[in-house]
Amino acid sequence: MSDKVNLKTKSLKIAGLIGGVLAFILFMLYFHFGEAHQAAKLVAAVALLMSVWWITEAVPLAVTSLVPLVLFPLLGLLSAEETAKAYMNSTIFLFMGGFIIAIAMEKWNLHKRIALNLISVFGKSPAKIIMGFMVAGGFISMWISNTATAVMILPIGMAIMYKLENEFGQEKTRKFSVALMLGIAYSCSIGGIATLIGTPPNLVFQRIYAITFPQRQQIMFGDWMKFGVPLSLLMLVLAWFLITQVFYKTDKNLIIDVGLIKSEKRSLGKMNFEEKAVAVVFILTSLLWIFRVQLDLGFVKIPGWSQLFSKSNLLDDGTVAVTMGFILFLIPVKTEGSENAFLLDSSAIRKIPWEIILLFGGGFALADGFVKSGLSELIGSQFAGLKHFPVVLLIASISLVIVLLTELTSNTATAQIVLPVLASLSLELNINPFLLMIPATIAASMAFMLPVATPPNAIVFGSQRLKVLDMLKTGIALDLIGVIIVTAVIYLYFVG
Repeated sequence: MSDKVNLKTKSLKIAGLIGGVLAFILFMLYFHFGEAHQAAKLVAAVALLMSVWWITEAVPLAVTSLVPLVLFPLLGLLSAEETAKAYMNSTIFLFMGGFIIAIAMEKWNLHKRIALNLISVFGKSPAKIIMGFMVAGGFISMWISNTATAVMILPIGMAIMYKLENEFGQEKTRKFSVALMLGIAYSCSIGGIATLIGTPPNLVFQRIYAITFPQRQQIMFGDWMKFGVPLSLLMLVLAWFLITQVFYKTDKNLIIDVGLIKSEKRSLGKMNFEEKAVAVVFILTSLLWIFRVQLDLGFVKIPGWSQLFSKSNLLDDGTVAVTMGFILFLIPVKTEGSENAFLLDSSAIRKIPWEIILLFGGGFALADGFVKSGLSELIGSQFAGLKHFPVVLLIASISLVIVLLTELTSNTATAQIVLPVLASLSLELNINPFLLMIPATIAASMAFMLPVATPPNAIVFGSQRLKVLDMLKTGIALDLIGVIIVTAVIYLYFVG
């Protein structure tokens, strides 16, 4: 069976590889934008090639991301030096700094302590235990990779699941097992919506918005949280309700012994110096991000600490991320017998997901090409007929399309492809770009139907307690609810 799957995957990759090249050639030969838009045509052809390769994953996503470095200079669009600048910028350093802090949390087990403490708060009934896992997954994935969060929380959940199966039997506990696995997967994706660093599409949005609208006020970490956190909390509660009260209502006679969680907590022992130091850096980083610039909560305005500097405009969230990540390499280890001299060493640098950084860079280079070639403006002009289309329906339509698309493709690649187009559309329709770009960004993290849709979905599917149909029926409902919630929250926040 696996041989057939591998053969099918290989055939799809070869078809995608050839299809991308053919699409590029045919576009160049048969599509004409006029003499004044030759550069726009060339960028469109490159974008088509990259889109086909990204969607089919004909070659690794990071490799496709290098295409602009090759084709932009060869086609006379942008110089090699100008193109290369897109691959290393402040947004990249924000991601790198955040990931370094996440690596430190994992190394010194701070993330596990946070998860166990959150889970133990919610009681011992099946629904409450699942809520505990979902709150833990949602909170941790606000700050570190949702993939890492799922990998860390899953073994704790499976230990509880095995204990129940041994006590009550696998058939009687099946609904609980399915609900727990889905709760872990969905919460890890939902939590990432809450902050700018929670999931890659959010950072893609931040950079593409800056490229397309350099003169406009950029969205800050605290600004994003003002709508991201309520939206994430609402989705988390709705997901929990659907899973535990609608689709997989568990037998109330199943009483879970929370002693296993307490035992896991005891095995961690007391917080040592290193764990406390990482916790302090983590909390300080979060506060510095949130309160860097003035935070307007409506009823009160909280001044930003960056105003203490005469040239506060030179600081950004990337500065904070790199500074705090740098500090972790300077704090000495005090625990006797440790192999490390400092909290982090060179091995942390090797753990940074450089393939994601390249994926970011390729998308940013493509977005740069869209703007500088005039392709963005040209695309926007084609949507003039939508000027009289109700904005709320436009938001809902875009969100639904992105949710369905990202069920089958990388959410980061989807954001890279779609966001420059939506930026152009907002200019043509003369509406706030946030109304189109932010819903699309959030929708890219709301794929709940299929195991291949997100890494957390795939990770829990590996528990062998889920069927595709289990995920599909809950995921369809959650996808549709997600589209409605995203549309309502973003529309009311930016318009109402």
